[in-house]
Amino acid sequence: NVSSLSLLENSNPPSSSITVQKKTMISSIKPTSSSFSAASTGVRRSIPTKLCFSPLHIIRNYQNQTFNSNISSHQKPLHISSIQNFSNLKREVSVEAYEADRSRPLDINIELPDEQSTQKLKIGLYFATWWALNVVFNIYNKKVLNAFPYPWLTSTLSLACGSLMMLVSWATRIAEAPKTDLDFWKTLFPVAVAHTIGHVAATVSMSKVAVSFTHIIKSGEPAFSVLVSRFFLGETFPLPVYLSLLPIIGGCALAAVTELNFNIIGFTGAMISNLAFVFRNIFSKKGMKGQSVSGMNYYACLSMMSLLILTPFAIAVEGPQMWAAGWENAVSQIGPNFVWWVVAQSVFYHLYNQVSYMSLDQISPLTFSIGNTMKRISVIVASIIIFHTPIQPVNALGAAIAILGTFLYSQAKQ
Repeated sequence: NVSSLSLLENSNPPSSSITVQKKTMISSIKPTSSSFSAASTGVRRSIPTKLCFSPLHIIRNYQNQTFNSNISSHQKPLHISSIQNFSNLKREVSVEAYEADRSRPLDINIELPDEQSTQKLKIGLYFATWWALNVVFNIYNKKVLNAFPYPWLTSTLSLACGSLMMLVSWATRIAEAPKTDLDFWKTLFPVAVAHTIGHVAATVSMSKVAVSFTHIIKSGEPAFSVLVSRFFLGETFPLPVYLSLLPIIGGCALAAVTELNFNIIGFTGAMISNLAFVFRNIFSKKGMKGQSVSGMNYYACLSMMSLLILTPFAIAVEGPQMWAAGWENAVSQIGPNFVWWVVAQSVFYHLYNQVSYMSLDQISPLTFSIGNTMKRISVIVASIIIFHTPIQPVNALGAAIAILGTFLYSQAKQ
């Protein structure tokens, strides 16, 4: 209000020369009695004595005539001839976009499956399938070895079945064949050698001792991993990793001493299997860097090369004559079901290893190690229940300590 009156003072027009435009400017500001009384007082102090003009009656009259009509019709917007004259007025007028500031999204509780949840579900299915296939394989493998104690041929049949399955899958386009070169097979060769030794040694172990005892000893694989990496590769580990080896070694030793059906060949086979699989993992990490082969195809190629390596050794150690005699004896005792046992253990061996390599593509090595520990627990419990394996409380305590140490090792290694 004071700014409007100062504008009139500076222009100093006669009362008859006030235009409609200026009236519009003045009437656009809604006056109050208190504001005009203060404004009038301020004007009388600042206006020279020769100026006797007072615009109050004009404001009141024009307000009654036009202000209400402008508000109701909204047809003629306020016209300002010069914004510069209203420099003081704009400091007191503020415009707020109230509704825009209060806008916010609707609160609707609709949960959509995100990518992370789908990935967790996929990994869970991999683990469940991996454990189930491994349990089934160990059961049928032990049944076959009880009736047909020829672990070299049993190991060869497992690799041959998996190789045949993958060749058929590639030929029928069920799975896409990998694109490999000579360098790929060169880097795969040491991995296949270690895989062959570990596979045969574990099968020899299970042919001599209980499945549960073999897997208790095989839970000591992390100890071999640390020792090999330390003395052969020069790697160092933090103190918690070394401390986690104490329950692993102590638990395995306690289980071995208290095992009712202890066999030195079975114990040695499990230990050799641990050492071989440690070297397999080391060679695999070094040789497969930069290779674009999926986990499923990688294990298929590994099985085929291992089959070529193992076949001549299996013939030399056992031979066709021993196989024929043992096969005839097993069929006569078990019946046709024995053939089904051999096929089942061969198929499930390839499937559980294939799923484990496929899951390794989706998860970290730590998660894979934890899953491998849980797999051993499921195999040990299932084999004790199915085969009615006698076990002492001290033996069970040793197994629990060794498995707990394996889990602690996985956490400390990470």
